[in-house]
Amino acid sequence: MAELAHHLAHWLRSPEAGREDFALDSMQAEKGLLRFVNSDEGWRIGSVLTPDFWTSPVPWDVLAAQIKQLDRAVREGAAAMGIEPAFLSEP
Repeated sequence: MAELAHHLAHWLRSPEAGREDFALDSMQAEKGLLRFVNSDEGWRIGSVLTPDFWTSPVPWDVLAAQIKQLDRAVREGAAAMGIEPAFLSEP
């Protein structure tokens, strides 16, 4: 979960956020295991593992708020375990 939060936080802070799709690129999982794709109706979440299944579309502000909530929860969890959550911000 920490790796996902790390990649999503970087995507959210990038100049492309809100305009460019996201695909999780992890050394531990297949590229595209998790994808966020912009459509005419809003942002949809899917996976290369289930290419024909997508979530209902949500507006950018809703998606961004949920990513921020995930980031906060992972940071709080890391801090509760005595781990410095700053590692999530490093490239």
